[in-house]
Amino acid sequence: MSFPVKKFFSYYKPYLAVFIATLACAFIATAAALVFPLLVRYITKDVLAGDLTQALSKVYEIGGLALLLVVIQNAAYYFMDYKGHEIGARMESDLRAELFSHLQMLSFDFYDKQKTGQLMSRITNDLHLLSELYHHGPEDYIKSLVRLIGSFFILYSINAPLTIAVFCFFPILGCLAFYFNKRLNKALRRNKERIGDVNAQVEDSLAGIRVVQSFAGERTEMEKFNRENQRFLDSRIHTYKTEAVFYNVFETLLQLITLTVVFYGSVNIVHQQLDLADLITFLLYIGFMIEPIQKLAHMSTQLQEGITGFQRFMEIMNLKPTIENKPEAIVLPEVRGAIEFRQVTFRYGDRSNDVLSNLSFRVQPGEFIAIVGPSGAGKTTLCSLIPRFYDVSDGEVLLDGVNVRDLELTSLRSNVGLVQQDVYLFDGTVLDNIRYGKPEASEEEIIEAAKHANAHEFIMSLPFGYHSEIGQRGVRLSGGQKQRLSIARLFLKNPPVLLLDEATSALDNESESIVKESLDKLAEGRTTIVIAHRLSTIRSAQRILVLTEDGIVEQGTHHTLLARDGTYANLYAKQFEYQT
Repeated sequence: MSFPVKKFFSYYKPYLAVFIATLACAFIATAAALVFPLLVRYITKDVLAGDLTQALSKVYEIGGLALLLVVIQNAAYYFMDYKGHEIGARMESDLRAELFSHLQMLSFDFYDKQKTGQLMSRITNDLHLLSELYHHGPEDYIKSLVRLIGSFFILYSINAPLTIAVFCFFPILGCLAFYFNKRLNKALRRNKERIGDVNAQVEDSLAGIRVVQSFAGERTEMEKFNRENQRFLDSRIHTYKTEAVFYNVFETLLQLITLTVVFYGSVNIVHQQLDLADLITFLLYIGFMIEPIQKLAHMSTQLQEGITGFQRFMEIMNLKPTIENKPEAIVLPEVRGAIEFRQVTFRYGDRSNDVLSNLSFRVQPGEFIAIVGPSGAGKTTLCSLIPRFYDVSDGEVLLDGVNVRDLELTSLRSNVGLVQQDVYLFDGTVLDNIRYGKPEASEEEIIEAAKHANAHEFIMSLPFGYHSEIGQRGVRLSGGQKQRLSIARLFLKNPPVLLLDEATSALDNESESIVKESLDKLAEGRTTIVIAHRLSTIRSAQRILVLTEDGIVEQGTHHTLLARDGTYANLYAKQFEYQT
């Protein structure tokens, strides 16, 4: 992937005026610093070597000038340090917001292949290193170039042959930096991938800590963590080895520059081609040049880290959602809830086999249907196609006679409510989680929704009622309580189409009874599709579809299907036998 230079520099645009001011301060501070060795040379070569009766007043004048330069230099450094860091922080914030917004838009198939820890690494570590490059990079390059170019012209005016001898080392330094930069880029990219794997392992282990401890799996988790941690350690050691070789060769060449000045300068003094004051000036400027050269060497790591971070940032930003609005997407003014699958075939992108094949059926507005069948038949996938979490491979899914691919996504999904077995609640209060169904809802509306979901009573028993914190993923609540909050959220959303994906299969009998009562209330007057594992819970469905690998093999009421003594009756008999 070629480096997107224009995009990289576009993030400076909102802060361009302040950024230019910081670069100007970098130039002023460095230019002021360049004057100091010249003042020393003037004092030692002209003032102290001349009329000593007037030397003291000139020393005071030069001292005053030096003090003024110190004030100017430090004022410039203060502005550069404060405002430069502020720009870096703001740019990092902008990048993080842009990346997070883009991640919100990417489709389910993207997240099916991603590890949360890797994404967290990109949105935190990568962007922090990138902000350091944005802030320090231009300033440090300006300071280094001003020092090097200014020093070259000053030294050239003092002694051209010695200056050329010194600067002959610079092409060698440049080639060295180019060679090691390529190696460092690969090493740093590997580091980012490895720390992403460590983050993913930590996130996975801590998210499942209850399972880990219930199976006494601490040792297994430590082994997995140690394996990823060791891989990250190995990659860092390799990086440090590369850096050590680079910096030590670099330092050796810098020491050779100093030795060249000392010995070649001494020979010139002997031949009266250079005086002691000029040699001292040379040594001061060599020391002055060595610092930016060292900084440029160290900046190569910063540069590579920042560039690698930006490349990883752009890898995500260049991804397009596979589920997008058409240019002229339709917004349905009023959804009745008629659903039709018309010869639908679906397969996941990286698989060759069809999950659903040539599937067709209709659901009338307000109808309550159940879909049952063996695991792997595609029941959950079927539900995911209605709100376009995935797009069909062939055929059509229609809502009120309109292909869902022609509907505006927000309009479509705001009219479809989903209750799953694995309820996700956000860290925050009960009130916050229910309000997710309707962000502008009043507290009275939220309480009313909770009452419809049979959740009000248990909420009021919590320490702070609706303002009680429930913890990440609702860990302070039972399974039934979490499910009722998710139902309250849907009551608030009030969608005309309801999808229930094994919403009660993980609950005990008492909780299931309460939640089922809530779901029955929620389903009233809505088009409802239920995926059921416990067949006893869908006896009252107006129609039951039996889905297998061969498609819909049976449909009818509970009693009709039992009387038919086919696939449904067989599933029901096995489940009843298992339960007894």
